Amino acid sequence: MAVQGAYGYVVARLRAMEHRFLDASFINKLVESDDVQSSLKLLGDTIYGQFLSSQRSDRFDEALESALLDSYLEVRGFVPDVALVDVNRLYYDIHNVKVVVKSAILSKRGGKKRWDLMTSLGSVPVDDLLEAVESDDYRMLPLGLGEVIQGCFAVFEQTGDPMDVESLLDRYYFQILEEVVKETSLAGLSDWVKEKVDGENLRTLFRLKRMGFDSQMVLPFLYPGGKLDRSDLISLLSEPVSAWSRVLYCTSFSQLFSAIGDQMSLEEAMPLLEKALDDHFSAYWNRYRYVIDAPENVLAFLWGKEMEVKNVRMILVSKATNYDKERVRRLLRHGYP
Repeated sequence: MAVQGAYGYVVARLRAMEHRFLDASFINKLVESDDVQSSLKLLGDTIYGQFLSSQRSDRFDEALESALLDSYLEVRGFVPDVALVDVNRLYYDIHNVKVVVKSAILSKRGGKKRWDLMTSLGSVPVDDLLEAVESDDYRMLPLGLGEVIQGCFAVFEQTGDPMDVESLLDRYYFQILEEVVKETSLAGLSDWVKEKVDGENLRTLFRLKRMGFDSQMVLPFLYPGGKLDRSDLISLLSEPVSAWSRVLYCTSFSQLFSAIGDQMSLEEAMPLLEKALDDHFSAYWNRYRYVIDAPENVLAFLWGKEMEVKNVRMILVSKATNYDKERVRRLLRHGYP
């Protein structure tokens, strides 16, 4: 359990680590750089240099993952309650389970297992997860992952629909988050989970509207546990997206869809919505920076690192694909602090 009074030292250490973040002027230099090699050269003089130097220039994604994992492990080494770090890594655990389940299904159909899509950022070692699946022995997996993996296979055998498997794992993810909240007793973490559920429901609702789903078909895709009533969310389907901000005006998501027009395609609008959601949670966590002994500062710091890595990855990919600089700039997340 996180005790607020014990976090003065932790917050002081996090403040001392803030100089490692890339400032806005440096991010702008990366955007303006001519190509991948120029960007990598700039990054070589930052905290990312040590990770990039051990990888080929075309494998920068692995280097960024290593840098992010290093931050997680470093912070985990000095926080009184490691659950504040591991709660962020749960997302990657579920991602790895999705890869494992989908690969197992594909292999039975003669397809290729995509172990290369797994990440080291989860709290459960990749090798342990793979060994459990290959041996069909899930007893040693933590977090109840063994049961949920077997449940996924059972659901797919019954329905044959990968979306059902995806939905089952997403629901399990939120269930685990709620269990962590109960153990930590942090109000900030509890509110974050509720906001995260609402954000995911709004993202899902927007996607389903663009796909032409009827309101009677939407409820099974929405998750419980948020602040926004799901029946109210479903009513948004009958409104143009430009009116969603008006309907949501008294909620924390009132400006979420302000940059999205009714005529935008799903492909054009989704990156803007993803950015808006990320910026929403950046603002959520940053408010705890003014409480010098708040345990939530740990989550704010790690979220900031996540956003920085996402920005750097986005820029490097844009250089490799000759993506328009101004479009990239438009999609960059707010930095930390």
